[in-house]
Amino acid sequence: MFATYLIGLREGLEATLVVSILVAFLVKSQRRDRLPQVWGGVGLAVALSVLVGWLIEYTSTSLLARSEDRELFEAVTSVAAVAFVTWMIFWMRRAARTIAGELRGRLTEALAVGSIAVAGMAFLAVIREGLETALIFYSAAQGAAGDSGPLLALLAGIASAVAIGVGLYFSALRINLSTFFTWTGALLILVAAGILKYGVHDFQEAGVLPGLNNLAFDISATLDPSTWYAALLAGMFNVTPVPSVLEMVAWVAYAVPVLVLFLRRPAPRAGASAPTPPAGVAGITESTGPAPTSPRA
Repeated sequence: MFATYLIGLREGLEATLVVSILVAFLVKSQRRDRLPQVWGGVGLAVALSVLVGWLIEYTSTSLLARSEDRELFEAVTSVAAVAFVTWMIFWMRRAARTIAGELRGRLTEALAVGSIAVAGMAFLAVIREGLETALIFYSAAQGAAGDSGPLLALLAGIASAVAIGVGLYFSALRINLSTFFTWTGALLILVAAGILKYGVHDFQEAGVLPGLNNLAFDISATLDPSTWYAALLAGMFNVTPVPSVLEMVAWVAYAVPVLVLFLRRPAPRAGASAPTPPAGVAGITESTGPAPTSPRA
């Protein structure tokens, strides 16, 4: 369940930061009259994300009658979720320092167009996180049918993200987002590796990939599946005592190079100036530079 909590926390905080930047900009610009449009766009994005999550679950449980079709559907969604996670963590690492300025520029353009443009801009800013959350949650929670634990963990993660976002906005909290996104990004890479391993297993059960019974190792005598720590490892990173060779190849082939690329700091370009931390949300600090000023100042 920690994996789904982490997904809710990470995706929820990204969406919360985006909304905080938009609200702060409108407040500072004396355009509070446009706040209902922002909240309307956010609400529509949340509703659509919930609908997409329900459609994914409904497709898997009701529309696909054959077990082979369900396994194939789950495998495809797992691969898609891994692609989304990978893109998301690298995008956030690259865009964290400029996202505030970009959002303020887009919102300025939307204000010049009208209320529908403002709502649409808020909708587009949040919907990406919502759709990613729906897809990644479904893939991470596979095998937990009838168990409400993963859903509750996801909601707890989102609630924690909202609380952190509100605290940041009102200057009650001050965290280093660079450190936060680095640690959660590394953990999510391991979660994504487990999702990919699960997807490979589903492809094997669907008959698309061979080697289902070609086991890499059997440590069931050491890692008893009935123990709490085995359940924790399986739930977080899909570490199982009897994986197939192809599952382990996929896990290692994804986790090792992606972790190395993510944790490696690119060498600064000659003559390049240090990036400026984004302003606009109180309490947000980066690894370099001073903390931004309060958006309500």
